[in-house]
Amino acid sequence: MDAQVENAIEIAWNPQSDQNLKSQAFEFLNQLRSEPQGWQVCLALATREPRASEVVRHVALEVVNNAIQGRQVDEQGMLYVRDSLMNYIRSYYGGGNANAQQDPVTIQNKFTQTITYLFVALYASQWQTFFDDFLVLASTSSTLVAENFLGTTFYLKILISVHDEIADTIVQRSPEEQQRDNDLKDVVRERDARKIAQSWQEILLYWKTRDGRIIDQCLSAIGRWASWTDLSLIVKDTLLSLLFELVSSPETIPQKEDGNNLRDASLNTFIEILAKKTKANDKLDLIEILRVKDVVSQLITSPLLHELRPTSNYDTDLAETVAKLVNNTVFDIINVLETAPAADPVVLKANVQLKEFLPFVLRFFADEYDEICSSVIPCLTDLLTYFRKKARPDADYASMLPPILQAIVAKMKYDETSSWGNEDAQTDEAEFQELRKRLQVLQQAVAAVDEQLYIDTISGIVGASLENFQSQRGQVDWRDIDLAMHEMFLFGELAVKSSGLFSKTKPVSPAAERLIGMMFKLIESDVASFSHPAIQLQYMEICVRYNTFFEANPHLIPRVLENFVRLVHHDHVKVRTRSWYLFHKFVKSLRQQLGDVAQTVTQALGDLLPIKAELPDETSDNDDMSSDENDRSADATFTSQLYLYEAVGCMCGSPAVPVANQVMFMQSVINPLFTDLENHLGPARAGDERSALQVHHLIMALGTLARGFSDWTPANTSPSSKPPAEAVSEEFARTAEAILVALESLNSSVEIRTAARFAFSRLIGVLGNRVLPQLIRWIDGLLSRTSSKDEMALFLRLLDQVVYGFKTEIFDILNTLLTPFLQRVFSGIAEPIQGTDDEIQLTELKLQYLGFLMVILNNDLGSVLVSSVNQPAFETVISTIEHFAKDVADFPTAKLAFSVLTRMVNSWGGPDLQNNGIAQPTQPSLPGFDRFMMERFSPLCWALPSNTAFNPKDAQGRQALGEAAGLQRAIYAKTGQEYLTWLRDVELRGMGMNDATIDEYLNALCTFDAKRFRQFFQVGFHSASASASASVSV
Repeated sequence: MDAQVENAIEIAWNPQSDQNLKSQAFEFLNQLRSEPQGWQVCLALATREPRASEVVRHVALEVVNNAIQGRQVDEQGMLYVRDSLMNYIRSYYGGGNANAQQDPVTIQNKFTQTITYLFVALYASQWQTFFDDFLVLASTSSTLVAENFLGTTFYLKILISVHDEIADTIVQRSPEEQQRDNDLKDVVRERDARKIAQSWQEILLYWKTRDGRIIDQCLSAIGRWASWTDLSLIVKDTLLSLLFELVSSPETIPQKEDGNNLRDASLNTFIEILAKKTKANDKLDLIEILRVKDVVSQLITSPLLHELRPTSNYDTDLAETVAKLVNNTVFDIINVLETAPAADPVVLKANVQLKEFLPFVLRFFADEYDEICSSVIPCLTDLLTYFRKKARPDADYASMLPPILQAIVAKMKYDETSSWGNEDAQTDEAEFQELRKRLQVLQQAVAAVDEQLYIDTISGIVGASLENFQSQRGQVDWRDIDLAMHEMFLFGELAVKSSGLFSKTKPVSPAAERLIGMMFKLIESDVASFSHPAIQLQYMEICVRYNTFFEANPHLIPRVLENFVRLVHHDHVKVRTRSWYLFHKFVKSLRQQLGDVAQTVTQALGDLLPIKAELPDETSDNDDMSSDENDRSADATFTSQLYLYEAVGCMCGSPAVPVANQVMFMQSVINPLFTDLENHLGPARAGDERSALQVHHLIMALGTLARGFSDWTPANTSPSSKPPAEAVSEEFARTAEAILVALESLNSSVEIRTAARFAFSRLIGVLGNRVLPQLIRWIDGLLSRTSSKDEMALFLRLLDQVVYGFKTEIFDILNTLLTPFLQRVFSGIAEPIQGTDDEIQLTELKLQYLGFLMVILNNDLGSVLVSSVNQPAFETVISTIEHFAKDVADFPTAKLAFSVLTRMVNSWGGPDLQNNGIAQPTQPSLPGFDRFMMERFSPLCWALPSNTAFNPKDAQGRQALGEAAGLQRAIYAKTGQEYLTWLRDVELRGMGMNDATIDEYLNALCTFDAKRFRQFFQVGFHSASASASASVSV
C-alpha cells in the first residue's frame, strides 16, 4: 500500500505524466483522504527511513493534517501520531545523529503544522510535556549539548506556529474556536510561560555570538508571544540587556544569511512588546523600562542614520523601523492623554514623555524619504486631533505647534533631486502629490487648533518667497517659488468661504485679508514671467481659484490675461493644454468684466483656433502611453482646444460687448469654420475618413462656441440671465443651418450624429424659438435607421428640454412631428436585444420615452397626444405603457409607467368628485375617458402582484406597487361611486375575490389617505389578493 500511494503522488505531481494516469492518481489520492486508515499509510511515508521524495512527504503530511483537522483521527490515533513524529524528530533534530541530513524547509513547516494541530487537541490533558519535549531539543540546559542548531530552530518554529494558531488576531475564528484558544492560552500561561521565557534568554545568550538566524527567529517568537503573555516574564534585566546590545552593537553578531539586520529585528521586538495592551500608567512605565527614548536617541545619532544620511549608504530600512517605533510610542502616549482624567498624575508623566518624543517625530517626519516620513504621519495626525479636542491648548501644547507646522511646510517642498515634468519620474511625481494631500490634512488640523499661527506662518512664507523673487529678478530656486504658490493655493481652504473673499467690498475674514494681500503681491512680483513650467501652471491655477479677487480689482484683469495669452502658446505640451482649460475657467468666471479686452484677446488666440483633425495611429499601443503622451495625442489636444472655443464664446458674449461687436467677433470665428466645413463635406461623403473626422471636430467646435456665448436657457425668467440679442441669434441660426447640412449629408455616421446632437443641445440657448422650425430636420438627421437605442434615449432627453423651454410655442410643431417621431422610438423599443449593453440601452430608452410623455403632460400639452393628427398613434402609446407597467423584470420602468397613467388620469379625467357616497356624474375633459381608465388602466394595478415572479420584499417592486396604488386613488377621485361599482361587480369579483376581501379593499380606497392606502396596497392587501388573481390574465 505504501508503494502504491508513493507511486500515485509521484505521478500526480509530475508535469511529464500522462494526463489519464494523472487523473487516475488524483482520484486514488482523493479516495485515500476519505479512507479512515489512509492517514496511517501517509504518516509512515512521511517518517520512514530511507526518506521518500520531498513531494511525497509533503502530500503525505497534508493528508495527515487534513485527517486531524477533519476529526477523522480519534484520541488514541493522535497519540500514535504524536509518538511517531516525536521518535522521528528526536532522531533527526535531537542532536544525537551527527550525520543526519536536514529536512527541507517545506517539510519542516509541514511537521510544525502537524504538531501544532496535535497541540490544540492534546496539550491541555494528554500532552502536558509538550513544550518540555521540544525544549530538550534546543539543549539550552548546562547538562546538555548546547550546539544543537537544528533542535533550537525547530523549537522556535513550534513556538511561532503555536502563537499563530491560537493567538494571531488577524485570523477569523468562530466563538467556539475563540473560547478554545483562550482556554489554551490560560493553560500555557499557568504551566509553561515562565520556562519558555527563560529559554529565550538562554538561547539569546548562547547564540548571540554564533548565528544570527537563530537570534532573529527567537526575537520573532518573543515579539509574537509578548501580546498575550505576562510582560514581567519578558521585561527582565537579562533579556532587556540582550535586546539593548542587539540594538546598539549588532555588528558583533553574525548576520542572517539573507542579509537583513538583526537591529531591525530587535526594534520590531520592541514594537511588539510596546503593543501589549496595558493600563495607562503601566504603558508609560513600560516605555521607561524599555528605555525607548535612549534607544531611539542612540540610533538617530548613529552613523547609519546621521553621518550617512546625505549619502547613498543611508540605512532607510533601519530609519523606517525606528520611525515606526517612535510612531507607536507617541500613539500610546496620546492614548493615555485622551483617556486619563485631567487631574490624574499620569497626565503629567505623559506630557513629559510627549515633549521628549516630539523631536524624534519631527526628525523622521522631515526625512527625505517619503516612506520614512509616512511612518510617523499617523501619530502626528493623532496628536493634532488631540490638540483640536482641547478647547484651549495650554502653553506647552501651543509651543509644539510652530515646529510641527514648519516641518509640514518644509515637507511640502520638492526635494533637490526632483525634476518636474520628467517622463521617467512620473511615478515619483504621483507619489509626491499623494503625500502633499496627506500633508494638507495635517496643515488643516494645525489651522483648526491655532488659526492665527497658520495665517501668520503661511502668509510669511509666501510673502518672503515672492519678495525674494522680485528682488533677485527671478534668479531663485523654482522649488522655493513652487512651495510658496502651492501653500497659497491651499490657503483658500481657510480664506475662501462660500461668499468668496469679499463682503460688501471688505474682506470676509482675517485669512481673506491676508490672501488678498498675497494676490496683490503675486501680480506685482510678475512671477508669471518665471520660466519654469510648474510655476506657470501654479500661477494660472491660483488666478482661477481666486477669481473673486479680480471681480473686486478689475484693473488687474488685462495684466493677468496678457500672461494667460502668453502661456496658452507655451512650448511645453502639459502647460499648453492645461492652460487652455484654465484660461476657459478664468474667462468664464469674469465674463462680465471682459468687454474692453474681448477683441484683443480673441485676435491673440486666432492662431490656436484652426482645427486639424488627425486619425489615430493604429500602430501605437495606447495602453502603454504615459500621461504626457496622452496629452500629445490628437484627440486629447482637440478636447483641450474646445475649451478655447468656449472661452472665445464667453468673451464675445460678454454683456459689456456691444451687440454689433458681438456679431463681428462671432463672424470672425465661425466664418473660417463654415468654409472649412464646406471644403470637407464632399470628401467626407466620398468616404475620406480624415475629412469626416474634420467635419466632426468642426461641428463640436461650433456647438462649444455656442455654449460659451450664452448660459441662458428657454423658460428661464431670471433677470440675471437674458437671451442673446436677435442679431446674435441670427448668426447662430446660420451655424445651426450649416450643421444641419452636414448632418443631412453624413447622418449615416454615428460620430457625426453624436457631434450634431452635442451641438444641438448647446444651440438651444442661443437660438431661442428659431430652433422650432428646424426641429423636424434635427429629428430626421439625428434619428437615422442606424441610430442606436442609446442615441434615441439621449435625443429624447434633449427634446424634453425643448418642450419645457418652448411649451407655449411648440404645440403646432409637436403636433406635426409627434407621430413619425414616436414611430421611430417604437421601432427602437421593438428591436431584439443582443447582449447586456443592448439591454441596458433598451431600459434607458424606455425610461426616456416615458419621461418624454410625462414632460408633455406636465406642460399642459397632453392634447397633442389625442389630436386628430396623432389619434392613430394613441393606441400604440397606451399599449406600450400597459406593457411596461406589467413588466416584473423592470420595476423602475413599471413605476414610471404607472406615474404616466396617473398623470393622464389627472389631465383628462375631469375635476375631482365629492366622494360622499352619493353617485355623481363624471366630467372627463376627454369624452369617454372615464370608462377608458376604468377598463384599461385599473386592471393594470394587479398585474405585478399577480405575477408568480413578483417578489414582495423587493424594494423597487414595492415602489412600483405604490405608484399603482396612486393610480387607483386618482381614478377613484375622478369617477367616485362608479369606480367602486366597477371594482365590486366586475374587476375584483372577476379576479376571484370573496365579498369580505372586496369590502376590505373598497373601504380602504374610500377612507384611507394617500399614504396609508399606498402602504395598505404595498404590504397588506396585495399579498392576500395575489393568490386569488394569479390565474387571471390582466
